[in-house]
Amino acid sequence: MSATTRRLTTAQALVRFLSAQYTERDGVRRRLIAGTWGIFGHGNVAGLGQALVEYRDAMPYHQGRNEQSMVHAAVGYARQLNRLSAQAVTTSIGPGATNMVTGAALATINRLPVLLLPGDYFASRAADPLLQQLEHPVEADVSVNDTLRPVSRYFDRITRPEALIASALNAMRVLADPAETGAVTLALPQDVQAEAYDWPEEFFAERVWTVRRTAPDPVELDAAVAAVRAARRPLIVAGGGVHHSEAEDALRALVDATGIPVASTQAGKGALRHDHPADLGGIGHTGTAVSDALARDADVVIGVGTRYTDFTTASGTLFRNPDVTFVNLNITGFDAHKLAARTLVCDARTGLERLTEALAGYRVDEAYEAGYRAGKARWDQVVEAALRADDDTAVPTQTQVVGALDAVVGDDDVVINAAGSLPGDLHKLWRARSPRQYHLEYGYSCMGYEIPAALGVQQAAPGTPVWALVGDGTYLMMPTEIVTAVQEGLPVNVVLVQNHGYASIGGLSEETGGERYGTAYRYRAPDGSFTGAPLPVDLAANAASLGMDVLRAKTVRELRTALAEARASNRPTCVYVETDPAPTAPPAEAWWDVPVAEVATREPARKARERYDAQVAGRRRHL
Repeated sequence: MSATTRRLTTAQALVRFLSAQYTERDGVRRRLIAGTWGIFGHGNVAGLGQALVEYRDAMPYHQGRNEQSMVHAAVGYARQLNRLSAQAVTTSIGPGATNMVTGAALATINRLPVLLLPGDYFASRAADPLLQQLEHPVEADVSVNDTLRPVSRYFDRITRPEALIASALNAMRVLADPAETGAVTLALPQDVQAEAYDWPEEFFAERVWTVRRTAPDPVELDAAVAAVRAARRPLIVAGGGVHHSEAEDALRALVDATGIPVASTQAGKGALRHDHPADLGGIGHTGTAVSDALARDADVVIGVGTRYTDFTTASGTLFRNPDVTFVNLNITGFDAHKLAARTLVCDARTGLERLTEALAGYRVDEAYEAGYRAGKARWDQVVEAALRADDDTAVPTQTQVVGALDAVVGDDDVVINAAGSLPGDLHKLWRARSPRQYHLEYGYSCMGYEIPAALGVQQAAPGTPVWALVGDGTYLMMPTEIVTAVQEGLPVNVVLVQNHGYASIGGLSEETGGERYGTAYRYRAPDGSFTGAPLPVDLAANAASLGMDVLRAKTVRELRTALAEARASNRPTCVYVETDPAPTAPPAEAWWDVPVAEVATREPARKARERYDAQVAGRRRHL
């Protein structure tokens, strides 16, 4: 080996390379790939597995139980650190690789970085077909890893050691770029992983990837300012980009200067503290009454870091002012151009700062400000009523579970959820006290996300109380990382709400003519219907068998005590509570389009279609 090269296997070179990559924003430097999750099999154990042992002092390793869960944990880690640091996930070929597809889709949809390193077939075809290899009769170069292509922001298969050099650099570029980031996949044939090569020393040099704060174009800024100055009823929609850019202070400065109120998406909640006079809470199908009322009449909507999903726009029925104009501030042109908006393609913090400077002297009308503040006060009373429990000895409702947790958490606790009926309740009712307290994955709304994501958040924020809120349906999807929490000594808290079925989808089924068929955990009757008593399933015992401390709560009072005990514990702890299934959350303030059968013989479906036709008539295209 010459003085300018180092002979290593491809896997060893990759681990050494990853350990020398950093991001830097605002003068703060972080490891870009801070650790690697892995489950080893024949596709990676002798390659990356050996390399991780070789360089274990440089690259921390975390053992997972499910490949999808490992991706979720890495995503939770990256989100908690505002996309400035990420983790890698390595798997074998075959089912290990395809199990990552769901997690990869979640990461890319939510614009969150994660590096995927699945094993692959022999590049040399020396052993063909391999155990777990997909044999395609026409395209011999296809493997199951190709399922990761459409859900990755960058994909490459490394068929020669030297090909890693350009590909690894491209992978880091995408992971560190806030406009491009998402899942990045480097598929690694197992023979190439173990193959040696003389690597240039420069490949292992420390690299710092600058996370840019792109400024808005002056012409775009002038057009946006003119639109806002002409507005009489402006509204800001704060999305996840506010948090990723650490733009909360800049948003508050703009709001304090102008009086423009803020409604938040699921990803953007907490952009303002809940008690700020201009914070109106969630928007859209799961939004608050005051947010949705203002959205219907808004003449200028300023979207900051939002993708405008169907929940946010109420499937195109929310923004009803015929003259409404959109001004979208987003790091990506793809999202900025949505709804035919005037665009500000820039970093959220930089863009908000420039917008505040350019709007000097502008403030909304006093009557408008007084009106939305009064609406906020009315909604605060709704929240208090939903969270309050007047009888401490009663079985709690789901909203009272939220209220009990609200009373226990500190300002910096992190509350994680993703699917079921809880996202709607939390979006309407949770009182976020800090930027990262509210952690809802609602881009993919993936059941099973919560527990593994809690592990990633706990790794990113040691010492911070982390709460994974799960219903029984979500818990049954993916409880396996409880074992990982115990092994890694991560004191996450799981609040396990037992309501004996898929409560959210059951309600949707009833609303759309499905009559709640197949949504309850009940015994099946001979006619195929689900009737009778709940199944004799003890999920609390299951959590205990996986190593968690378990606290059972039957009443509101017991629940409060259990939550406080869990928060004080230094062990992974589950608070198990069976809830009163009666819905107690405020009803939806806006529509969501789930198409209903156009023809049916059953009366519930026919009635549902009548309601559907009435709602869909209010949809509009913003052009």
